[in-house]
Amino acid sequence: MNPRHLEPYINRQFLIKVRNILRLISKTTQNLIMSQTQPSSSSPDPPPFDPNQPSVPISYPIKTLQDLQSRSYFDSFHYPFNISSVPISSSKLPNRRRLLVCHDMAGGYSDDKWIQGGDNPDAYAIWHWHLIDVFVYFSHSLVTLPPPCWVNTAHRHGVKVLGTFITEWEEGKATCDVLLSTKESAQMYAERLTELAVRLGFDGWLINMEVKLDPKQIPNLKEFVDHLSLTMHSSLPGSLVVWYDSVTIDGELNWQDQLNGYNKPFFDICDGIFVNYTWKESYPKLSADVAGDRKFDVYMGIDVFGRNTYGGGQWNANVALDVIRKNEVSAAIFAPGWVYETKQPPDFETAQNSWWGLVEKSWGVLPNYSGPLPLHTNFDQGRGYHISVDGNNVSDASWCNISCQGFQPLLPLADTRNPIQVTVDLKEVSYSGGGNLTFKGSLDKQTYFETKILQGEFLLTELPIHFTYSVKSNGNSSLGLKLVFTSNKDETVSALLTSQEVNKFSNKFDKVITTREQKEVSSGWVINESEIEMNGYTLTEIYAVCYRSDSSLSDYYALLGHITVKSSDYKPDFPVSSSWLVDGKFIKWTSGSDGSKTLSIKLSWTLKDGKNYLSLKYNIYVVKSSKQAGDNPSRTSKSVKEEYLGVAQVNCFYVSDLEVPSESSSLKFIIQVCSVDGTIQALDESPYYELEVESP
Repeated sequence: MNPRHLEPYINRQFLIKVRNILRLISKTTQNLIMSQTQPSSSSPDPPPFDPNQPSVPISYPIKTLQDLQSRSYFDSFHYPFNISSVPISSSKLPNRRRLLVCHDMAGGYSDDKWIQGGDNPDAYAIWHWHLIDVFVYFSHSLVTLPPPCWVNTAHRHGVKVLGTFITEWEEGKATCDVLLSTKESAQMYAERLTELAVRLGFDGWLINMEVKLDPKQIPNLKEFVDHLSLTMHSSLPGSLVVWYDSVTIDGELNWQDQLNGYNKPFFDICDGIFVNYTWKESYPKLSADVAGDRKFDVYMGIDVFGRNTYGGGQWNANVALDVIRKNEVSAAIFAPGWVYETKQPPDFETAQNSWWGLVEKSWGVLPNYSGPLPLHTNFDQGRGYHISVDGNNVSDASWCNISCQGFQPLLPLADTRNPIQVTVDLKEVSYSGGGNLTFKGSLDKQTYFETKILQGEFLLTELPIHFTYSVKSNGNSSLGLKLVFTSNKDETVSALLTSQEVNKFSNKFDKVITTREQKEVSSGWVINESEIEMNGYTLTEIYAVCYRSDSSLSDYYALLGHITVKSSDYKPDFPVSSSWLVDGKFIKWTSGSDGSKTLSIKLSWTLKDGKNYLSLKYNIYVVKSSKQAGDNPSRTSKSVKEEYLGVAQVNCFYVSDLEVPSESSSLKFIIQVCSVDGTIQALDESPYYELEVESP
C-alpha cells in the first residue's frame, strides 16, 4: 500500500505513541546487546559530566526542575563562557508579518556546543539573517539554553533569540505536577527562567507544554505563562514569550493548527503563538480573524521535513509561505537544517542558498538593518579552513565558531547569465577571519558589474562618515563600492568609491570619490580609505562594483576582504595594557615521557576600574620562551612568532592541553583586544599573563 494513503488515518497522537514504542524497543535492544558483548574485565564507564569541573567550555541544557530551582547552573564552570556578548540593535519587533525560525537539528548541541569553536569546517550555519525576525533554539530537554554563538550572530543582525521550555512524555507530566502544584511554584519557576534569559543575554522563551493536564492545573499554567511574560518584559524590554499550540485550555493535548478558543487564553497573556504545522489552507485566515489587531503575533508553523505539513515542506515550503503571506499573518519555519541533515545536492552552500532563495521570493520582506555605526563585516560565515588577522594568516587549522560570523552580505542566487559570479569562498585567502567575497568571471573593459551586498538604514549627521575596505585582485581587475543615500524627501544620491579615476562610466554615479590606498606588501591586500559627508541623508545600500583597467585581458578576479563604515570621530581608544587585571586559574600540568608537558588553564581579564570595554572579540596568543643554552639560566630567548590559540567572545578563555616543549621556561598569554570597528590592538600593547613552566 502507498504510505500516503494512510495519511488521513494518522494523527500526531498516533505518531507520538509509535515514537514512544520505537524508543523503548531501541533502548531495550541496546541494553541487551551491551550486556552480551561487553567483556567482564572492561574498563569502567567514564565519569558523568560534572559542570563544576574545569573542562573545554560547552553549552548544555538544564534537564530537571530541581536544577532549575536550585540555580546550580550559575555555579557551573561553564556559565561565564555561555554569556552572550553582542547586544541586539532594536528592542521592538516590526509591525508587519514576521518570520520565526525554530532550529531543531539532530537533537541540538552539536558543533555549536563548543563555545570557543570546534574543528569542523563543514558545520551547519545560517547566513540568511536578513529574512529572519526571531530565532528559536530547540531541543527536547526541559530547559534549552541557546548557545551564545547563535545569540551573538543573531543579535549582530538584529534578530531576537529564544530558548525553549518543554514538557513531554510521562517525564513531562511528572514535571508539570510539580511545576503547577501551586500558584507560588508556577511563579517561582517562571522567575528562574527569566533570570536565565537576562543573565545569559537572550530574548525570551518558547513554551511547549506537550502533555495532557488535569483541568485543575490550568489556572496555575496560565499563572506560569502570565508571570513569565510579566517578569521578562519588566526585566528585559522587548523580550518575547511565545506559546506553542499544544495543550488546550481544558487540559487536553490536542493541537488546534490554528488560533481559536481552545488556545487563545494562552495567546492573550503572552507575545505570540507558534501554531502547529498540520494546518489547512483556511486556517491562517481563521487565525487572523481571531487575533484581530494582533494577527502578526500568530506564527503559522511549517515543518521543513514535510511531516504532514501544508504544502509538503522541503523544496515546497514556499507553498505554505504563499498562503501565510496572503492572509497577513506570520510564519514559523521549523527545522530548516533539513537541507544540511539530508545532504541536499549538489552541496550544502548551494542547496542552502537555493532553499532560502525560495523563502525570500515567496515572503517578500527584507528587513532593513538599522543598528548604530560603526558597521563592520569581514564576510565570515563562522567556519572555514584558515584564520587571518589584518591580512596575515595566523592559523591553517579547520574550524567552526558561529560567534565569529560577520555581518552577512545580501548575495543573489548564482546566475550563469551574469558576467561575474559572486560567492563566499571559504578556501580563498581572507583579510580577516575565514571569509571574503570572491568575484570571478569575464568583463569587457568598457563595462562594469555591480551587485548589492548590504542594505540598512543609517541616518547620517554633520560629521563625515569614514569607509575602509580591503581588496586583493589580479593586475587588471578593480573593485570599488557604490553607496546609495536617501534624503527625507526621497531623493537618491549614488557615490562610487574607487581606487582610480574612472572616466568611461563616471556619469553613472552622482559622485566619484578616489580612495587613499595602503598596500600590504607581504599579503597582497590593498586597504582603501575615504570619507564622504551627507548630513541629513540615510545610507541605505552598499554595492560592490567590478570593473577593469585598460587591458586586452577579459578575465576578472578580485576578493573583498572587509568593509568598515564609521563616523569620522570614532576611535577605538584601546585601554593600555597596565589598565587590565589578567589572571590564571585552574592551572593543571601533565608531564609527558619526553620531558614535555601539557597545560590547561583558565585565563580571565577585567579592567581595574571595573568598567566594561565593548569589544568585538579577543584574539588569544601564546609566546613560549626557552632558556639560552650555555648561558645564565635566568636569561631567556623568546620565540619570534606568537602562536594563535583561538578567540574569546567574553572576558575569559580556557586553554586545554597546550603542548609545552621540554626546553620551555615560561609562557606569555596575550589577549589582543578587537574593537567593534574591526581594528585590533598591537600585540606589544595588549594585556597579557605570564606563567613559569612547572619544574620537573
